[in-house]
Amino acid sequence: MNNNSKVLALKYRPKTFDDLIGQEVVAETITNSIKADKIPNAYLFTGIRGIGKTTTARIVAKGLNCLNGIENLCKQDLCDNCKSIADSSHIDVLEMDAASKTGVDDVRDLIEFSRYGPTVAKYKIFIIDEVHMLSKQAFNALLKTLEEPPEYLKFIFATTEIKKIPITVVSRCQRFDLCRIKSSELFEFIKGIKEKENGKASEEALKLIVKISEGSVRDALSLLDRALLSLDEKTELDLNAAQKIFGYFDKSQLINLFELILKGEEEKVISIYRKIYDQGVEPKVFINDFLEILYYFKNINSLSLESTNFSLNDEEFLKIKNISNQVKSEVLILFWQFAISSLEELDIVSNQHLSIEMFLIRLMHLSSIELNKNIDQEESNENVDNQIDNLEKKQGFEDNSKIVNQIKNIAQEDKHKPEVKSEIKAIDKNLINSFADLIDICNLKKEIKLKYELEKNVNLVKFERNRIEISFNDNLDKDFVKDISSKLFEWTAERWIITFSKSKGEMSVKEKQKNKKDELINEIKNSKIYKMVMKKFPDAELIDVKLNEKEKD
Repeated sequence: MNNNSKVLALKYRPKTFDDLIGQEVVAETITNSIKADKIPNAYLFTGIRGIGKTTTARIVAKGLNCLNGIENLCKQDLCDNCKSIADSSHIDVLEMDAASKTGVDDVRDLIEFSRYGPTVAKYKIFIIDEVHMLSKQAFNALLKTLEEPPEYLKFIFATTEIKKIPITVVSRCQRFDLCRIKSSELFEFIKGIKEKENGKASEEALKLIVKISEGSVRDALSLLDRALLSLDEKTELDLNAAQKIFGYFDKSQLINLFELILKGEEEKVISIYRKIYDQGVEPKVFINDFLEILYYFKNINSLSLESTNFSLNDEEFLKIKNISNQVKSEVLILFWQFAISSLEELDIVSNQHLSIEMFLIRLMHLSSIELNKNIDQEESNENVDNQIDNLEKKQGFEDNSKIVNQIKNIAQEDKHKPEVKSEIKAIDKNLINSFADLIDICNLKKEIKLKYELEKNVNLVKFERNRIEISFNDNLDKDFVKDISSKLFEWTAERWIITFSKSKGEMSVKEKQKNKKDELINEIKNSKIYKMVMKKFPDAELIDVKLNEKEKD
């Protein structure tokens, strides 16, 4: 095949370790091991698609069998071994796709073939791609040969699903985790390819390709190949054209959409979303991109433009930074929760498009509620100031310092006074000073589930300020620690540490109540009135005792 007719992903496939991008540590480690003649029985390469697992396997095979040695590995004028390995036609280097040959019989044939030494090369090498597809029996058949192979035999495995490979196999291999390619490095790489191909594409279009490829070199080259073929030779690929080709919409639309949501402009919000939908963007893709924008709004002050991995340009970055300073973190977190729940909702609704529109409307109502809360608070403060000003005018400024202070105190008390007696609105750091206080607060806050867990399944070992040590039974909810920690922080504005102890601790509240009930029943059973009742009603059974209010006091 003519080299010019190949797709870019094959045409620019690395031939040596120097050609690999983003995997310098892996390349250096393997090169040093071959130079030192400390070659493992098996290599295992793992990572996402398109980052060079199979390519690295072939380069390792070349490094082991090159006639010029690893230090003078063929680059241009290939020796017979390197040329045959590159063409996948070497008699001693067998490439096998585990996805099509998964059975134990295929592995037995492989083992049988391994009994014979190499024909023309130094090592006989088996490259098994997508090795996780082998059956359990096939892996078991491979174990012995993998652990103690002949000196001339080497295995090279590649997989995207490392967790599916038995640990007994992984432990017999030298494992290399190939990382995603950094955005800046991948950008420079495809920019160089574009120039070699005399293609015309703007840097913004190339950055979009990098963004969509998610660190995969093969994906980036495939997208670049598609983009350069979509336009005629005289037309430059700009950002707008690239977005249309890849079905990717401009992030600035989402930023404008978010700004309009905060302003509550429903018609404009729905109009923008429908334009995005008409571009062919799926509802789930829209929600995921919306979540990404939310993340930037929440954390923009701790990010740099480079750390956004080309998701944002300079203008978008500054715009998000300006808007984020006007939005409370609580609102952004609520938006995030609504977006996650809407993502789950898409799986159960028939018309996902309508579900997204309702999601956006809900966000507008949520932001307006938060805005009204702030306005009410400002009006309340303004009313207090007006009362003080009126009093000063009536009574005179000099003699009224005490009265003014009293009004301030009353106003502050009114502001923090709960509308309902059982509800706690103000954050009080000294609100919880004992385990009993904690249960009472759960009751007042209507956190019934937490109250139940504390009373039924928790045994108190030690209670200190901001630290609770407990033991528990098997029925304790798995999310208990996360939930109680979150609520304690919400109620006291302080971090609390919940620790588990091996000590048994006190009886649970329910156990104490049961013991107290049993004691009361036993006490009543020894009373005269009980004995008199039992004489009259011998079949009666005492099941509960309740004290009246006077006796309780």
